Amino acid sequence: CRDLDIPYTANMLSWKSGPHACDGPWAEWWYHDVHNSTGWSIKARTAPQSKYRIMNPSLMPALRVSMPAYLFLASQTHANIDQTPKDAYEDPRNANLLVWVGPPGRGQLVPREMAGVSPWDSSVQGGDACWEGLRVYRGKIMSLDKHLRRLFHSAKALGFVNVHTKEEVTEAIFRTLAANNMRDGAHMRLTLTRGEKCTSSMNPKFNVYGTTLIILPEWKPSEGATTYDNTKGISLISASQRRNSPATLDSKIHHNNMINNILPKIQANLAGAADAVMLDVDGFVSETNATNLFLVTDEGVLQTPHADHCLPGITRQTVLTLAKELEIPCEERRLSLVDFYTADEVFTTGTMGELTPVNMIDGRVIGNGSRGKTTERLQDAYHKLPERPGWATPIPEFG
Repeated sequence: CRDLDIPYTANMLSWKSGPHACDGPWAEWWYHDVHNSTGWSIKARTAPQSKYRIMNPSLMPALRVSMPAYLFLASQTHANIDQTPKDAYEDPRNANLLVWVGPPGRGQLVPREMAGVSPWDSSVQGGDACWEGLRVYRGKIMSLDKHLRRLFHSAKALGFVNVHTKEEVTEAIFRTLAANNMRDGAHMRLTLTRGEKCTSSMNPKFNVYGTTLIILPEWKPSEGATTYDNTKGISLISASQRRNSPATLDSKIHHNNMINNILPKIQANLAGAADAVMLDVDGFVSETNATNLFLVTDEGVLQTPHADHCLPGITRQTVLTLAKELEIPCEERRLSLVDFYTADEVFTTGTMGELTPVNMIDGRVIGNGSRGKTTERLQDAYHKLPERPGWATPIPEFG
């Protein structure tokens, strides 16, 4: 009524029983209780009805056809009621995104509020999926080939079948970026699930439809509410949970079984820290719940834990490569919390947050409590990589 500038009165929600002049030619096919009703509420119906109604199978085709239109109209009914928490989106453009969802050959772009996967999808049934994060800089996608290589290695290790091709995934990425007009300052989360099942089960033999590809693009700065402060730095705590080993679940598979990461993140949130340092089963540092870790000794040596109990991150390997170019001594070795407590510098690495200085771990101030010179040198070198040949994939022009 407000949108149409019609004065609202309470009697609009009730009426007299029996036929009405406005019924139209279809009235005789209405359910028998419609003419007996006097309002919208269940109490207004004179004929008693169970709220547990049987669905006639013959009506399924009509339901499938009408449901999308009904859901759209229902969403418009509540369009003027803002159910989104205040400041939910760091960038307001993220309220109107198109995301990619679908199996091989049948993926499509849909508005974020309409996107979804089947409740029979393996990601829902058992967290059975692998994923990658991609960053877009100045018209290029950073390390795209390396990320796709790891995605398909993970899918192979998990035994996925009827998998999207690399060309299909790449095309879907470009189409998603184009639809959202994203060429800079964006991040994408790629998820490849084992796909939809024909019945509820953890058994992969019931996956008969092929993998499901999900691409979630967002306007997301490398420093912000959902990432870190790469100048002032962050604080960490040590987690009570141990990082899973290859004996239980190999982190070289970039899988979606994230509870081992989420529980330490909850600890960090409750402690007011950015993230939590996770140890391996022998008590040595593995990584944080979200990123790889580096330290710089008082002798200027860059050190990072072996990638045995942690993800061998792409940004981690990039930093090792840059360190050699910059003639910074570096080594991979077993490191304890004490090594990190007493280091001159500590920083984390990851695709989303890039290189982030750490100024405190478990209440111990790292170095002088501010970003170190080695960290800053590596950050500067990293920021220049998209313009260097071989480090980033150009995004096609949009029409």
